[in-house]
Amino acid sequence: MGFTNIGVPGLILILIIALIIFGPSKLPEIGRAFGSTLREFKSSAKDLMSSDEKEEKPQAK
Repeated sequence: MGFTNIGVPGLILILIIALIIFGPSKLPEIGRAFGSTLREFKSSAKDLMSSDEKEEKPQAK
């Protein structure tokens, strides 16, 4: 089961729990850190996929 099955109510619950645990002053900082981590992960995954495609093309002959 992945994050796609959470839905809006689940996201709201996670946000409320995060507010309780970290407080409203820390949430923007945590959000930025999470966003940059997610961007870095997507970038790395894209690079990995493109390098795999480059390695497969010469073998396809």
